[in-house]
Amino acid sequence: MANKLSDEDRAAFEAEAARLREEHRDLDAAIDALELVGKGDQLQIQRLKKRKLFLRDRLAFLDDQLTPDIIA
Repeated sequence: MANKLSDEDRAAFEAEAARLREEHRDLDAAIDALELVGKGDQLQIQRLKKRKLFLRDRLAFLDDQLTPDIIA
């Protein structure tokens, strides 16, 4: 069973998750803008997409930590 988070840890995780969600949305907009131009730097787009994947994985971890274990 996972350790129960302290209120401080929970608040820190929630704040980090909110910041990461915002960065993820910003990356979506940046990627869309670069692709819309049509001659966007493919290497830059690839780096942004890789960062988005990292953010998604970190958000999944944080959400898992914030969600209490439910015994079925």
